Amino acid sequence: MAIDLLTKLRSFDTPTICNCIELFELRLPSQGYMNGQIKACFPEMSPIVGYASTATFQGSQAAHGDDGYAVMVRQVKRFGELSGPPIMVFQDIDDPPLAASFGEIMCATYQTFGACGLVTSGAGRDLAQVRALKFPVFASSNICAHGYSTILGLHEPVTVGGLTIHPDDLLHADCNGLTTIPREIASDLADLAIEYVACEAIIIDALRDDSPTVAHLAQAHNEARVRLAALRSQVAKKA
Repeated sequence: MAIDLLTKLRSFDTPTICNCIELFELRLPSQGYMNGQIKACFPEMSPIVGYASTATFQGSQAAHGDDGYAVMVRQVKRFGELSGPPIMVFQDIDDPPLAASFGEIMCATYQTFGACGLVTSGAGRDLAQVRALKFPVFASSNICAHGYSTILGLHEPVTVGGLTIHPDDLLHADCNGLTTIPREIASDLADLAIEYVACEAIIIDALRDDSPTVAHLAQAHNEARVRLAALRSQVAKKA
């Protein structure tokens, strides 16, 4: 997928992307995004868009083969299998997590070889150092030790935040959470998002009026509703 399209998608927040995906009615409004267990460790960072490089992690037991650092080498070698910049996605199979599934060295390694972020159902550590890297990470908690740091299956389906992620899934994430983007509509989302933001701006502008009135707000809601209906019609024609 073209890099310029990913750049356009990054210019919108994740809730806007979710709103636009709903217009296509490809999935239920309650599907396709992670639940509140997964939090942005650095909410101030900009949205990320990339392709899932998946793995499972376990901090409670030692590996039976290569250690975590050796597995990281294998991970970055497989970045070329993806359609674009990777987002690391780890499912921690310990429940609750017993050790941090990422830290400074892991994040620096992934970033150096092109990854734009990391998401885990487990915990993180070295947060000050990772923030200094300007590398967005998302986790369920923080734990100071790495335990056995065992990375298991690579490029297999994982479940994180209640959402099943497949290798090379297109992902969009920011301080609000993470959603998958169906590939078949990705090229349409950027332009659609511009129109959707314009619809919402009608209501926001009415609320920011020097002398707002309920009547003015109702009028703005009606105008936004008409424009949103036109967007839905536009999407239906493309479908």
